[in-house]
Amino acid sequence: MASFPEGWSIIGSAAMVLHGVDAGAVGDVDLLVEPWLADAVFDQMGVTPLTLPPDPLFRSAAFARWDKPPVPVEVMAGLHVAVAGQWQPVALSTRKRIDIAGQRLFVPESSELLALFRLFGRPKDAPRIRALAAAEAAVRPTASA
Repeated sequence: MASFPEGWSIIGSAAMVLHGVDAGAVGDVDLLVEPWLADAVFDQMGVTPLTLPPDPLFRSAAFARWDKPPVPVEVMAGLHVAVAGQWQPVALSTRKRIDIAGQRLFVPESSELLALFRLFGRPKDAPRIRALAAAEAAVRPTASA
């Protein structure tokens, strides 16, 4: 992703790990890209967009899976989540840069990542919500008397 300085962020359990929060086993990396960037990212990775069966919770304008890294990378563009029967776009408003082994990675701020897990509301998100909330509480300054 070094070729793309804007328009993408890692979300999900991999983003938690990048924030230094225990996410348990990370089975894949969820990469959220802006729709205008999807074709270029797919070309760079050498992947073809996949047509997925309908899902009651998620849909995206474009989706691909890159299986070459140590863990698969799922690339989503134009991601939407169903909330009370209505499709809501997943649009991030924060972006935190994290440098690892000379690579520049981007994730949402932990508070926004926490809000995403709450929005998704899946059973597997419950421990993520607890872990992120605890990590946020640990770094919040305490009120002085």
